[in-house]
Amino acid sequence: MTYFVELLINGVSIGLIYALIAIGFTVIFKATQVLNFAQGSTLLLGAYVVVQLQERLGFYGAVLAGVAVAAAVAGAIEVFLVRRASTHEHISLAILTLGIDIALATELSRRIGSEVLSFADPWGNRTTAIGPFVVPQARLAAMVVCAVIAVAFFALLKYTSWGIAVRATAEDPEAAALMGINRHRVAATSWALAGGLAAVAGVFMGTAPSPGLTSTANVTALNAFPAAVIGGLDSPGGAVVGGLIVGVVQSLSGGYNDQVSFLGSPLSEVSGYVVMIMILLWRPSGLYGTREMTRV
Repeated sequence: MTYFVELLINGVSIGLIYALIAIGFTVIFKATQVLNFAQGSTLLLGAYVVVQLQERLGFYGAVLAGVAVAAAVAGAIEVFLVRRASTHEHISLAILTLGIDIALATELSRRIGSEVLSFADPWGNRTTAIGPFVVPQARLAAMVVCAVIAVAFFALLKYTSWGIAVRATAEDPEAAALMGINRHRVAATSWALAGGLAAVAGVFMGTAPSPGLTSTANVTALNAFPAAVIGGLDSPGGAVVGGLIVGVVQSLSGGYNDQVSFLGSPLSEVSGYVVMIMILLWRPSGLYGTREMTRV
């Protein structure tokens, strides 16, 4: 039972990290109806900046710099590439972001190479005993920080003029424009916010018990995509639920892989996508996604 609970705690912490990335997917989709597949490389960029600057700025200063760089690059992608694309077809724009992801990830992979870059985070490899359970302090920090950021985001979405503008644009873009809402500003801000969230998630993905930041972190980050789909691509709240589901399922399937080895190994790498397919067969719009209804 102790092992199960430790896996559960680990799954929740990973799930909250995925939730931050998935929120980025959903807020961009709500604001622009575009699937941003460059989230993974944006995460890798932000985390890489943190590693490079942490000796000069300290860990917290480097995190702020990494978040700022990732937010700026994500916003620039929207302003200079997505917005100026010769097509406004959402599928074509999604393919464009996939190309951006490949180009950015390739350059970062060239710089990182086969190295494992370590974060000078204040938690290190220390653990904390919670009753009979031993939990890495980095995982506890991830749970607290990611939960606080998620709550702050929902407050921002509900109570600020930007949040109202995002919700209005998602509901009816033409009516929102007629009411004086600057859709371009909403879009750029949404992309920048998603980039900043991805950078924070990237830092926690590379802390203990993970060995550090590798050139494949952007691929790992795409585990947040099934989380966004499970919750509903236009539901930030659903992104949190989806992230927790994927994180817990991955943790349990990885921990008990030996007992179900006949299903293949490593099962945890595909478990999130298996759950996504099962959810989509039941609810094609995701658990909390908006269902499209057509009057006939």
